[in-house]
Amino acid sequence: MNQRLYVDVHIIQTVPPANLNRDDQGNPKEAVYGGVRRSRVSSQAWKRATRRHFDEHTPEPGRATRTRRITGELTTRIAAGAGLDRPAAERIAAALLVQLGISQGKKAGDTAYLLFYGNAQLDAVAALVTGNAADLAALDDKLLAEALKELPVADAFATGHPVGVALFGRMVADIPKLNVDAAVQVAHALSTHETQLEFDYFTAVDDQNERDETGAGMIGTIGFNSATLYRYATVGFPQLTANLGGDTEAALDALDRFVDSFARSAPTGYENSFAHRTRPSLVAVVARTDQPVNLVSAFEEPVASAAGIQAASARRLAKEHLQATGVWGDTPLYNGASHTFPTDEPHTKDTAEALAQAFGDPVTFADLRTTLRTRIRSALGDQA
Repeated sequence: MNQRLYVDVHIIQTVPPANLNRDDQGNPKEAVYGGVRRSRVSSQAWKRATRRHFDEHTPEPGRATRTRRITGELTTRIAAGAGLDRPAAERIAAALLVQLGISQGKKAGDTAYLLFYGNAQLDAVAALVTGNAADLAALDDKLLAEALKELPVADAFATGHPVGVALFGRMVADIPKLNVDAAVQVAHALSTHETQLEFDYFTAVDDQNERDETGAGMIGTIGFNSATLYRYATVGFPQLTANLGGDTEAALDALDRFVDSFARSAPTGYENSFAHRTRPSLVAVVARTDQPVNLVSAFEEPVASAAGIQAASARRLAKEHLQATGVWGDTPLYNGASHTFPTDEPHTKDTAEALAQAFGDPVTFADLRTTLRTRIRSALGDQA
């Protein structure tokens, strides 16, 4: 397989007043870009939202979990599978995980850091002792450690990665054999324009107030802003395939699920206060064999508000893509876009035409994903 096959995902999405991803002061995260302050949503926040979205549509064994409480999770599996009481199962679980060399945290039963693993992988570790768990529980600590030391605990985490681990990787600094190189890079989402931090002053009335009582039971403020965001991610398909054991079809499925979930997901910060969920106005994908290309430079000069911002942002993105491919002589394997700018409306006709010139005629989001899969499969066939 060509070791350079990347799929770039470019999204324009308008979000109403919201606080998607707060900073240490509780306000929406920001960044200075192009000399002005922008709204920002961290890559970590959107990666977690993406992972949670596709886990919602995945059977439990295929999901990924990131936690310090791996000992407790393994204990639950051993206790259920072997019919042991929890203290006995916990002794075995702790002894099994010692084989990995995971540093212990300050709190009993916790590891020193979050470990990202597949639920099926932890099931496989529990299965190593299910048949003789009762005999193992009867051993003292020294003999228990001796009995477990040859079990392939690390091997269970080295194969059979779920989509989450295959996409986003796993870093364990003191246990290199557990590391998985990420197949996905996600940029911090940035507003295409300058934003201003605003504050919502809110009050809550005590429902049990006496009639002659006035005033609020609670008052406070929440920082918020509204923004048209440029979101970008890229998937290294060869790395994704390698993380999934060389299974090309599994990698194509994972890529499809990532594009779907990245487009549909959103961080949930203050979700109940702002009901901020929207869908993108533009999703463009570019499959290429040279390198990933983030098109954020389209917005280095902030978009000015004339009659809205999202259509102007989409035109800027289309122009940047055309200029970049023209100047550098790029020949992408596939350009495609799904968007909400019709050609029969005067105020969006020029936007739709610009997008068609850059990415081809618009298609539905479902067709965009299907065509992307077909084009990549075809390219892989040509390389074979």
